[in-house]
Amino acid sequence: MTALLSVLGAPLKLTQVFYAFAFLVVGWLVVKAISLLGRNRTLAAGFASFPGPPKHWLFGHLKEFKQDGTDLAKVVSWTHKYNYAFPIWLGFFFGSLNITHPDYAKAVFGRGDPKGTLVYTFIVPWIGKGLLILSGPKWFQHRRLLTPGFHYDVLKPYVKLISKSTKIMLDKWEKLIVKSKSVELFQHVSLMTLDSIMKCAFSYDSNCQMESSSSYIQAVYDLSHLVQERVRFLPYHSNLIYHLSPDGYRFRRACRVTHLHTDKVIQQRKDLLKNEKELEKIQQKRHLDFLDILICAKDENGQPLSDKDLRAEVDTFMFEGHDTTASGISWILYCMGQNQEHQMKCREEVKEILGDRDTMEWDDLGKLTYTTMCIKECLRLYPPVPGVSRALTTPIKFFDGRTLPEGHIAFLNIYCIHRNPSVWKDPEVFDPLRFSPENSSDRHSHAFVPFAAGSRNCIGQNFAMNEMKVALALTLQRFEITPDESKPPIIIPQLVLRSKNGIHVNLKKID
Repeated sequence: MTALLSVLGAPLKLTQVFYAFAFLVVGWLVVKAISLLGRNRTLAAGFASFPGPPKHWLFGHLKEFKQDGTDLAKVVSWTHKYNYAFPIWLGFFFGSLNITHPDYAKAVFGRGDPKGTLVYTFIVPWIGKGLLILSGPKWFQHRRLLTPGFHYDVLKPYVKLISKSTKIMLDKWEKLIVKSKSVELFQHVSLMTLDSIMKCAFSYDSNCQMESSSSYIQAVYDLSHLVQERVRFLPYHSNLIYHLSPDGYRFRRACRVTHLHTDKVIQQRKDLLKNEKELEKIQQKRHLDFLDILICAKDENGQPLSDKDLRAEVDTFMFEGHDTTASGISWILYCMGQNQEHQMKCREEVKEILGDRDTMEWDDLGKLTYTTMCIKECLRLYPPVPGVSRALTTPIKFFDGRTLPEGHIAFLNIYCIHRNPSVWKDPEVFDPLRFSPENSSDRHSHAFVPFAAGSRNCIGQNFAMNEMKVALALTLQRFEITPDESKPPIIIPQLVLRSKNGIHVNLKKID
């Protein structure tokens, strides 16, 4: 380097080169610091009319969240003090308005704003830019394209497939409780919901429940944890730093596992469609399944989805179609164990409907009146997705006159909305009658939003509700559920609502 600079007529010592480099680095850091300071001031100005809990000048509220089971309870306590909405800061330069009241939620859900940028940006390498991430005309195109895949005529035959997957899980539990009554629900339910989504949406028999473990399930768990840790650790917000870190390596490795899984599913269907007879059969179907729709789709120019878009939608639905539903079912079974009286009423209803049958049918679902009320109350207390965010493209004005400027993030805290004492009487009490027909008419339209609301609500919510009904009904038909007091759950909000130590109950076979 010195010789080269001498040739160019600028002899320099190595120390001078070092100082020049150091000067550039310091200059870059100063520019970056000024930019972050400006961002902090912009956010603070936008939150000025929303009082909130005290924060650390650098870490914001990050130190308040310890992932020890108290995080959500702490935010609920803030909800009692700062009704409607309050800011939460994740560090010095990232904050969002935490919305905890249905009146505010209605205003945000009624718009078409895209998803908030932080967490969703971090999961793009995993699930790509599918329906969950997309916005604008491309989102609308994909939403319209995929909606027929959830027509009730498509969902009807899925009930028997879900029943089959559920019975495999229950058979495994019968063998397990010979040694120990305690069962950790989430790992088994995750395999069951993955098995169901593969059979229903992708016509793919994975046999994942009969394997000793699932690399895909483990990868999804690892990815959810790693994304949450990345949000909490400010240096990891830099793509470069995260890419070079051990966690970044683990994230990429887990992504490869999920991508190999989805690529295998897609390729198997593409190979099948090369057979003219099979292609003709699919084209003659009145209603195509999810994967048929994606592969056979054409845009306005007659072009099929790109491989990138195809994989993104499969990855998105593979994750959302099994992990969120697994969370819902696991917490529902946990609630049933905690509430014996309601469990008995649900079991009586199930026995009356099914009789000696051990498989659910489509017409059975609408008859599960009390059981459905219990499922909804479980989803109120333990929403599978604890919150969603929106990045405001234009300013929003709320009913009380306060406004949030363009560019700010509105975080709709579903967990807190469902437990807001100004909306729900005795919100911590398990009371399915909240969802009886006579009480439902008095409820705020956005007080119960486990599947979000508005144009960007969950496209698969009917599929998810059907799966929850089938899983709960068949489980109660075969087992009595009681609490495992030795292993209370440590609730942690990740991409879905989980327990740090698993969700444990005791099971007893009903003779």
